[in-house]
Amino acid sequence: MAFSNPNITTTAIEATEFMDLSRRYRVTGVPKTVINDAIEILGGIPEPDFIAQALASAE
Repeated sequence: MAFSNPNITTTAIEATEFMDLSRRYRVTGVPKTVINDAIEILGGIPEPDFIAQALASAE
């Protein structure tokens, strides 16, 4: 999504190299997506499901 929309930015973090961030965001598996420190999505899921879950969590 970030690739096709200039209003979205992303940062990828290697959990084993940044243990402080892994603890802060309670990373127990990867991939884990954290949106605005409020929405957490664990696992690789199809894009339509990801969007639905992100929008449902934002409400």
